[in-house]
Amino acid sequence: MNEVLAFFERIDPILGAFIATTFTWVVTAAGSSLVFFFGNASRKWLDGMLGFTGGVMVAASFWSLLAPSIAMSERLGNIPWLAPAVGFGAGALFLYTLDKVMPHLHINFDPSRAEGPDTKLHRTTLLVLAITLHNIPEGLAVGVLFGGVAAGMPEASIGGAVALAIGIGLQNFPEGFAVSMPLRRQGLSKLRSFWYGQLSAIVEPLSGVVGAMAVIHMQPILPYALAFAAGAMIYVVVEEVIPETQLDKYTDIATLGFIGGFIVMMVLDVALG
Repeated sequence: MNEVLAFFERIDPILGAFIATTFTWVVTAAGSSLVFFFGNASRKWLDGMLGFTGGVMVAASFWSLLAPSIAMSERLGNIPWLAPAVGFGAGALFLYTLDKVMPHLHINFDPSRAEGPDTKLHRTTLLVLAITLHNIPEGLAVGVLFGGVAAGMPEASIGGAVALAIGIGLQNFPEGFAVSMPLRRQGLSKLRSFWYGQLSAIVEPLSGVVGAMAVIHMQPILPYALAFAAGAMIYVVVEEVIPETQLDKYTDIATLGFIGGFIVMMVLDVALG
């Protein structure tokens, strides 16, 4: 791990953000590739995986994003809660707006419950769009932390940025599987199910680079940007991830998955950040 941290310390932070978020995309593809080896997966496992995803995202939102935002605001002599509160609210409103203008369908929902504008898009496309929305704040969060490192902010460290990328990658593996398997059950070929599953995370490298560049060129926005990413992630968890785990009888499994994901992300951030 020390070699990994040393590598990221030597390279340009924007390149670091791109590599880290490309890693999270590749891990998603690895999870999606399980569709080639498994003909089906029970809802119990899918709900547990989604719960794990939610736990990682909630822990990352506080430990990796909100806590540094609060500390940074205080160090800069600002009202400690102002930038975190404004950024957090703005991040949630950003995802709320995307939710309304982009047609999409959550993984375990009936097609009649598609959200956004009325559309004739295929169910498969709507599912992929839903997960793409989910992945935007994840890539943004990693990119913003790398941008904070470049800006010389002590609250943003390479260790913290790498820890966040690892945590996002860990939850992207089961997420890739959880996306591809429902597509396979709908009758898509294994190859197409894999393709659409990994495609949903390709937005992460793009949003990661955008986040890093924005912070580097506009350093005063960093406390807001960290909280913005946190707000977007929490919106996704509450609006999408948790409801999807409550549609069947495996809510306890999903809850345990959530706790496990939270613990893993917390340990990663405290140990590396």
